[in-house]
Amino acid sequence: MIIRIVKMGFLPDQIDAFLDNFEQNKDKIRNFDGCSHLQLVRDIHQPTQFFTYSHWESEEHLNNYRNSTLFKGVWANTKNKFNQKPEAWSLSQV
Repeated sequence: MIIRIVKMGFLPDQIDAFLDNFEQNKDKIRNFDGCSHLQLVRDIHQPTQFFTYSHWESEEHLNNYRNSTLFKGVWANTKNKFNQKPEAWSLSQV
């Protein structure tokens, strides 16, 4: 299993638009082949900082999602709202 964490910082006036986009797409992502968990969390001290936390059956499943039309559409509608460069980690459980 791959655990994927993505840290994203948003322009304050773009947070509602990001949340709307996430709400519209979260079930599609959760139902993507190989995804068993997707969660969005927000930093309690820096409210413009969000993290997605997802579980994937394998790196191949994650890469299939990252190369999909779904991801490309979601990402295009997300990256223009950033106030900093996003960071991502692919992890395995120890």
